[in-house]
Amino acid sequence: MSAPIDDRPVRQLRLVVEAEDYEAALAFYRDVLGLPEQAAFSGGDGARVAILDAGRATLEIANPAQKKMIDEVEVGRQVAPKLRVAFEVDDARGTTERLVAAGATEVAPPTVTPWESLNARLDAPAGLHITVFQELRDLEERQELDGFGTERLPDA
Repeated sequence: MSAPIDDRPVRQLRLVVEAEDYEAALAFYRDVLGLPEQAAFSGGDGARVAILDAGRATLEIANPAQKKMIDEVEVGRQVAPKLRVAFEVDDARGTTERLVAAGATEVAPPTVTPWESLNARLDAPAGLHITVFQELRDLEERQELDGFGTERLPDA
């Protein structure tokens, strides 16, 4: 059983991305992908930042074999750098079409994975390699699939 959020030592995961074309990246992620702007700040020398709400954040840690397997399933070859950002959406096909129309490059079309999600790969503004994914089964149903479960470290 997980602890209530107030008892957790980390309150938020924030991924900070430097975008050479700030306006284009902001329009893509805020206006096209649909991440609401939570706050924006500006400073001297033209410094600007927007904080976009991406919903619940998770940190996915994968070993090299898992990363290779995910690339093979979703794309058919090794393409992802060490960092890939994934966004859960309600409609992976529609979102992929909107993102491509807004300037993203489709690396692989929406593909059903063995873990029962519909995943598409794109190269997006600000140099990010992204996945948009749509869960096709709920968490309880996925937990029944081979290879899906939780990994707990033994007590030290």
